[in-house]
Amino acid sequence: MTASRTVGRGGLPEVWGEKIPPRNKNFTGREGLLERLRSGITSDVTAVVPHALHGMGGVGKTQVAVEYAWRYQSEYDVVWWISADQALLVPAALAALAPRLGLPPAKAVGIDDTAAAVLHALRRGEPYERWLLIFDNADRPEDINQLIPRGPGHVLITSRNQEWRSVVETVPVDVFTQGESIQFLHKRVSNNLREADAQRLADELGHLPLALEQAGALQAEAGMSVDEYLQQLAKHMPDTLQMPKPLDYPRSMTAAWRLSVSQLEQQLAEAVELLRCCAFFGPEPIPVDVFRWGVSDAVGPGLQQLLDRPLLRSKAIRVIGRYALAKLDPETRTLQVHRLIQALLRADLSEEEHHRYRKVVHLLLASAVLGDPDDEANWLRYAELVQHIVPAEVAATRDPKVREFALKMVRYLYMSGQHQTSRAFVESFLEQWIKDSGPHDEHVIVAQSQLGLVLRELGDYSKAYETDRSALERSRQVFGPEHERSLFISQGFGADLRALGDFDRAREHDEDVLRGHEAAFPVDHLELLSAKNNLALDYALISRYERARTVHEEVFTVSSRKLDVSKVAHLSFWGNLARVVRLCGDYEEASDLGEDAHAFGVQELDVEHWVTLRTAKDRSIALRRTGRVDDALELAQDVYERYKRLYGASHPDTLAAAMNLTNNMRSTGRINSAFELALDTMNRYPQAYGQDHPYNHGCAGNLALLHRVRGDVESARKLNEQCLRALDSRLSRDHHYSLTVAINLASDLTALGELDTALSLSEDTLERSRRLLGETHPLALGCAANLSVVLRRRGADEQAEELQSRTIAQYERVRGHDHPDTVVATEGRQLDFDFDPPPI
Repeated sequence: MTASRTVGRGGLPEVWGEKIPPRNKNFTGREGLLERLRSGITSDVTAVVPHALHGMGGVGKTQVAVEYAWRYQSEYDVVWWISADQALLVPAALAALAPRLGLPPAKAVGIDDTAAAVLHALRRGEPYERWLLIFDNADRPEDINQLIPRGPGHVLITSRNQEWRSVVETVPVDVFTQGESIQFLHKRVSNNLREADAQRLADELGHLPLALEQAGALQAEAGMSVDEYLQQLAKHMPDTLQMPKPLDYPRSMTAAWRLSVSQLEQQLAEAVELLRCCAFFGPEPIPVDVFRWGVSDAVGPGLQQLLDRPLLRSKAIRVIGRYALAKLDPETRTLQVHRLIQALLRADLSEEEHHRYRKVVHLLLASAVLGDPDDEANWLRYAELVQHIVPAEVAATRDPKVREFALKMVRYLYMSGQHQTSRAFVESFLEQWIKDSGPHDEHVIVAQSQLGLVLRELGDYSKAYETDRSALERSRQVFGPEHERSLFISQGFGADLRALGDFDRAREHDEDVLRGHEAAFPVDHLELLSAKNNLALDYALISRYERARTVHEEVFTVSSRKLDVSKVAHLSFWGNLARVVRLCGDYEEASDLGEDAHAFGVQELDVEHWVTLRTAKDRSIALRRTGRVDDALELAQDVYERYKRLYGASHPDTLAAAMNLTNNMRSTGRINSAFELALDTMNRYPQAYGQDHPYNHGCAGNLALLHRVRGDVESARKLNEQCLRALDSRLSRDHHYSLTVAINLASDLTALGELDTALSLSEDTLERSRRLLGETHPLALGCAANLSVVLRRRGADEQAEELQSRTIAQYERVRGHDHPDTVVATEGRQLDFDFDPPPI
């Protein structure tokens, strides 16, 4: 269904889901069922309850839902169809609705977060209150209930599972009534069909709509009379006694299916081979292009001939459709076989044949030309096949080519933001592959590295570390330490170390990794650039900012000249450079770099792409450092609200945005609001990074600063002392984070009148700051200005005056005479310093 209309009731734009199946031209009867459904859905506008069409397979639940959507389309602004038989894939279907709701597309923030944003918008009724979501073939309520929005719109579910009765309102769907069966057959076969013949045929097939559809198609296609059809049906009935009967279905249904297959085989034997292959895909649409690629002689001569001959293949697909054994959609070029027919096809095959057809399906999937999973342009092709991975039991393969395909699918899921689905897939692969091939199999090792990547993205840093550590150890044993696979995994392990707060070890590790990359790759290879970028991140995390700046500048310069560097990677390199320029103390240059990088991200990616948001957050910090606090606050507020809406309040990037916002609030006098947000954020940090991560202590230092600004100096002093002890233990005193807290602690002591202790701490901190960062770094200048205040309060006026004059002169030369830090130092007040956690 396409969006043919542009304006609906009240001037609202009308939005239609493009995945809604076409209307069945043979749909008939069911009027009473549709009326009951409509009455139930609209009966209580104050408490809209989801409704489920419940009944056994083949009774037409999906067709009733399709008819409902078409019949009442004018009453909705949004109608969206979701294939729900695999709960893991439902978030992707929800995320596809985002642009229609004015939300950023999944490519900006990932599918999982986009799906959450869609659900939130539907629950609020913004921008539309009149929406209809249809979840087709939803199996277990516990797997999908949390993905069903409760709001002002309507939800319709189709399912065979009776357990939905305890969750939503259910509307039972049974087989046709006698009158409906006769009406259907007249429409499907011929109006000239005698009512008595139609009744005999319907009674024999148990009035099951799917069976009647097949019977009608066979009679229309073969010109078979009702008497002849019933005779042929009787001949096939004894054969059904040897087959396992699907629960609750009459034997006549199985016989009707066997009769259709028998007639199909007489007309085109290769079509039956193709149909049997389809039985081992999922019940969702199968792209017909998947049958374009020959796989091997092992598939059997009949099927191989069909795969090798496009005209024969097209004919087979058309004939299968005419016999109603599958639904062919020429618009999407897909073939779909009902799950009941799939089950019957499989039941008619031996175990050996099961193995052969499943292997063929695996090879067909693996032979599909999908392209690089990192390239967004290829994601649609991956999305068409991902729904067949679980039903086709791809995890059970031992074929190297199929395993490579499976790993590419995991990578696609990760890159497209389907992180939970990616994790579920790769964990299922690992479980089976380790059992089949052992832990040292090359595909097991690669799968482990993919799992580590996903776990880190999900914030499970400790588990990511253990997974990558194990994968790296095995990779070095199997491939060697300098192999490309080992080098790739080693980059992820360095990120794990950063995430755990082990910055020195991360730097040592990444220096070794870089040496390996330099030996393996050309100077402008993306993997080498990534390794250099990672090492620069390490240098910044241990306060070696100038060295980090040199490396980041080299990486950004090279990436700017390369055509094969993605926009995401380029912006990431750009943003990292802008950040380290700020950390070096060059605020104006960092602000200019950040402005250009942010504009690039908004234009080339999306305003809410995760790299664009990180760039915007860092730009806000740079604006604050330059003294443009109002602009910084506006941008910080915008970035934080976007992060919170898209990722939730406890995501690491949201926490960093929250810290930036609290620092901006404090700088603009919104002290109480800043304190409340800082307190909430500090309490969330251990959930993301663990109790003793340096970021936790740095953010606690921000809260301590707010304690003092609010007048509670003693609380500030106690918290800062606690933070400083922890940072000294994790990072040493000669670190930017530790020195920031030490400066603020000295200000606490000064305010409390403990001048001797404040003087000793200030002198030590100034010496360390100059040695670590340089005499004109903002932190060293601020420490010097604060020390002059302590000296003056202790009566050392001459020494204080000399230090203050020299410091102000440096401030004016570096920052300018009207910079807020210069003004505070000139007025003889103490400067405050805060912490902004960088990404890992």
